[in-house]
Amino acid sequence: MWKIAVGFIVFAGLALFILSKGGDIDMGGEKHGDVTHVEAPAATPVSSAPASSAPASAPK
Repeated sequence: MWKIAVGFIVFAGLALFILSKGGDIDMGGEKHGDVTHVEAPAATPVSSAPASSAPASAPK
């Protein structure tokens, strides 16, 4: 039983050490309101085909 307690203390100490070295870690949970994350706009695909739907060499 004492091994479980020692293992828990070692694991908790390691977790606190890793979290303290991690920088700005917010453990506050899900936030609503002031949103700072903005996703980048989706890239538009670039096509080398002409804009018209008919091929350039098609007879008219």
